[in-house]
Amino acid sequence: MSRDTRGTLHLEDARVVRQSAYAAEQFVLRLAAPGCAARAEPGTFVHLTCDPAIPMRRPLSIMRADPQAGWIDVLYKVVGPGLRALSARTSGDTVSVIGPIGHPFTAHPARPRPVLIGGGVGIPPMIFLAERLRADPHRHYHPLVLMGSEIPFPFQPRPSTLVIAGMPAGTIACMPLLEEWDVPSRLASRAGFPGCFDGYVTELASEWLGSLDAAALAEVELFACGPTPMLAAAAQLARRYGVPCQVSLEEFMACGVGGCAGCAVRVRTAEGDAMKRVCVDGPVFDALQVF
Repeated sequence: MSRDTRGTLHLEDARVVRQSAYAAEQFVLRLAAPGCAARAEPGTFVHLTCDPAIPMRRPLSIMRADPQAGWIDVLYKVVGPGLRALSARTSGDTVSVIGPIGHPFTAHPARPRPVLIGGGVGIPPMIFLAERLRADPHRHYHPLVLMGSEIPFPFQPRPSTLVIAGMPAGTIACMPLLEEWDVPSRLASRAGFPGCFDGYVTELASEWLGSLDAAALAEVELFACGPTPMLAAAAQLARRYGVPCQVSLEEFMACGVGGCAGCAVRVRTAEGDAMKRVCVDGPVFDALQVF
């Protein structure tokens, strides 16, 4: 069943296609949700029912969407009883989905070298954005994806064959899927994983940005999703290097559709400070307006 509500929100009963488990209780869930897949954009999310016995929905970022095949992928880590119940769902089960919700990332042709920074469960929107930028028919964008995690990544890293000038020596681990797309990526962690930069992902981004001259920096735009301290660090990078930055905020949500205002954050606007709802006014904001 699929239907639009209030002329804007899309509600459908999605079918579980498969559930893939990774280390540290991380899962990638593929849902047959053609209505959501047709509308999804990088940075948007879904609000889904984890189990019929748990009334509160959970917000999850969309990691990939195939409008033709009608499926979406979401990545999540088990935290609390809701997501634990979701991890028990199996192929053929039905999951109620509202989405896609929110305003997506917006890439600008004047900045053809986007740097996508994902931390932990903030990785999914970066994968989605990289896939969409890669699909640009004019091949205008040349994205670089940087990902950080203090637990094992939800994929098997491997040494990259794509050379990235300015990367610290020994930083060679990449995400295989991005490598297959010919999108360069590098990984960062303080957990000592082989081939990863030893530090935070924003520190890796800073080292790479510091290797660029003024002309190259004029082509860079930052996109980030992850824990709040990481987003604040990304905003600091934007200020230091004089580049624009968009961030996708993570907040606890009750309704997820703008009714309860429980996810409101303070945002600087031309008219002064204002409270904006992360679910429908975001989740993507200009980093310098939030941090």
